[in-house]
Amino acid sequence: MKDLLQFIVTSLVTKPEAVTIDEKSKDGNVDLNLTVDPTDMGLIIGKSGQTIRAIRKLLTVRAIAENVRVNLQLVEPTASA
Repeated sequence: MKDLLQFIVTSLVTKPEAVTIDEKSKDGNVDLNLTVDPTDMGLIIGKSGQTIRAIRKLLTVRAIAENVRVNLQLVEPTASA
């Protein structure tokens, strides 16, 4: 699941090296926390949230094939000062 998300997101963003994905699996549930560079947040969310919604749908299709439930959270990047 993480590999699919990594492929999709790194193909979309301008700074693929800043993409981090935290995956936790428990009792048939897969929780994915996605963090990207603050400048790429808009690219991942998309206009009216269309891009992130499409990514979630792709992950859902994969999750159905693997007989698990998936939850994708886009994590707000922390400001480094």
